[in-house]
Amino acid sequence: MSKLLSPRAGARDLTDVGERSSLVGAQRVGRARRRRGQTRARWLPVIMLALVAAGLTAGVAATVRWLLVSPRFAVESIDVRGTHRIAVDRIVEAADVAAGTSLFQLDPRAIAARVEALPEVRRAEVVREIPNRLTILVEERRPFTLIHAGRLHWVDEEGRTLGPERHAVAPLVPLITGLTEDEVAAMRTAPGAKARTAIAMIQALLRSGSSLVGEIAEVDVSSADGPVLFTMDGVEVRLGTEDWNDRLARLEGVLAQVARDDVHVSVVDLRFRDQVVLRREDPL
Repeated sequence: MSKLLSPRAGARDLTDVGERSSLVGAQRVGRARRRRGQTRARWLPVIMLALVAAGLTAGVAATVRWLLVSPRFAVESIDVRGTHRIAVDRIVEAADVAAGTSLFQLDPRAIAARVEALPEVRRAEVVREIPNRLTILVEERRPFTLIHAGRLHWVDEEGRTLGPERHAVAPLVPLITGLTEDEVAAMRTAPGAKARTAIAMIQALLRSGSSLVGEIAEVDVSSADGPVLFTMDGVEVRLGTEDWNDRLARLEGVLAQVARDDVHVSVVDLRFRDQVVLRREDPL
């Protein structure tokens, strides 16, 4: 049995019953409270940003809806620029833009593609002009020469037909012959091999810088042996399928010599290397 303590008892160390145990000492109540407060403070800017973003999104959506339906931006006029040979009405019809359509509902690329489908148009660009005007910039295909296939058709330097010619004209470069009407019709979208050959031959003549351009009246591409040229005097010139630049240079010299010697020939054949074959006209 333990002894009772009394004031007269001897000095004795007393246990500090108020001292925290190791379990209690490990607990940090004040720090935990501060951490929860810091977490709320950390998320507050994120929440505010989310609310601002939601508000901006709603505002943008409302603005877009207003732009699409507001009569202020409805198309009232279409301005066509760059045309010389094509009627403006044809461009507007091909663009197919309904009056009153909002500028912001239009697809400029789709409109340009519809205009470029016209055979006479090489390139088109569509520009929205706020508040209510649409501008179509057109680059026309330039007439290069004429093709004769049942009737005359203009063609550009890429071999694309531009439409028929109903009047008598004199092109500045040789006429193209030897194509069927079906081949000419296909040239509205893409030139065939024979058409490309004829265009290449005329371009070779132009690059030569000689007087041959004025002396050659026609380029016939109906033969499988290469293009056949016809001079203004009716002389048939056979060049073959290759080395045109060299053979055209030889042709210029041959025609000059024939003219000096006053020799009447019907055919000049340059298909053979380093050799010229002449066929004289039959005597009357």
